[in-house]
Amino acid sequence: MSAKSHSFQKRKERVRIKLKKVSNRNRLSVFKSGQHIYAQIIDDLTAKTLVSASTVDKEIRKAGKSNCNIENAIKVGKLIGERAAEKAIKLVAFDKGGHKYHGIIKALAEEARKNLNF
Repeated sequence: MSAKSHSFQKRKERVRIKLKKVSNRNRLSVFKSGQHIYAQIIDDLTAKTLVSASTVDKEIRKAGKSNCNIENAIKVGKLIGERAAEKAIKLVAFDKGGHKYHGIIKALAEEARKNLNF
């Protein structure tokens, strides 16, 4: 395991442990790959995904090299916020995984925050 990968895993575990200790809210989890962005609202008590959105969805996906950019992150954030509003989900805790809070992750979070409280 490389040093960069090891740091990412430690940061991811640290964030998730803190969220589970402090918060009893549902968790808005973000996963970013090289080509796509995925967001889910998860109920940790029942271990079920309540709402999800990603760049794989037909409303957002474009044909091309990568869908992992700020423009699409904003669309995913808006879509997850709308879907959560339909299911009356208002309070969530933001789980950025091992990613730093800037760029794509920040854009998604700020757009989702317009419909959700975290």
